[in-house]
Amino acid sequence: MLPYIDAFVPCFGLLALGALLKRRLLREEIIWAGIERLIFWVLLPALLVAAIGSVKLGEVPILGMLIAIWVALGLGTLLSLGISRYFGQGHAAMTSVVMGGIRFNNLIGFAVAGAMFGLPGIALGAVSSGLIVPFVQFVSNAAFASEKGFRPWPILRQILTNPLMLACALGFAVAAAGGLPPGVKPLLESLGRASVALGLLAVGAALSVGAMTDRMALQLTTTFLKLVIVPGLTLAICLWLDLAPLATLIAVLFMALPTAATSYVMARAMGGDAPLMAAITSWEHFLSILTLPLWMLAVKAITGLG
Repeated sequence: MLPYIDAFVPCFGLLALGALLKRRLLREEIIWAGIERLIFWVLLPALLVAAIGSVKLGEVPILGMLIAIWVALGLGTLLSLGISRYFGQGHAAMTSVVMGGIRFNNLIGFAVAGAMFGLPGIALGAVSSGLIVPFVQFVSNAAFASEKGFRPWPILRQILTNPLMLACALGFAVAAAGGLPPGVKPLLESLGRASVALGLLAVGAALSVGAMTDRMALQLTTTFLKLVIVPGLTLAICLWLDLAPLATLIAVLFMALPTAATSYVMARAMGGDAPLMAAITSWEHFLSILTLPLWMLAVKAITGLG
């Protein structure tokens, strides 16, 4: 039980500290906006490049992880659309349900994977993140664009200029070339470590309790989809493909993560239902305190991972 305490208490403790700092010490929105930009454009890309770049691609079941993750995300997208239609929601709310159903807070994933499995966990987490990011970016942008008709080129341009997409592509290129040169790797790793702590503080600061009672049935259904159904589908596919235990656990971990806090920023900027997005984000983060450790215990028991 001690590894789980060491992994999850710091992670969710930083979320709580971020919420406290936002309400007591650092109340100005501009401070957190600056931190979020630093994480999104510099720190998290550095983490992805360093982690993916250190992977020995021949030893990682990338194809199997891609199949498991993309099939589960595809089904999650269809179920999100079905939930939105069942509850009679308009286009703006639909985009929030879709983002709540498939987007993920990879900072929590890296914190837990690193605490429990060290560099191998972070490396596999980076591969999982590199597979999830392009799918969710495409679907999220397509959901917003669908109101005015699907236009593939603007969506593709947004995806290709996304710093996380660029970092994933660069990381895989570096891994294929044999890894980062001396000096560069520790520099990027230092920046990456900073992304986890600062990122969790920023996520905590962004959580909102006030909107959590609006359309609660819709919020909880979306939360159940993200925290239970989507990782369950991922686990089933990983077992069917007979993936290695650690690869299975990390894939399930990253698919079981609550939606990204930046989903709220995206909803607010692109005409989505921002209050609903804030509420879904808050519910998913609060309930993931219970679901994430349970998924880790379940996958370890099923796969026999020590």
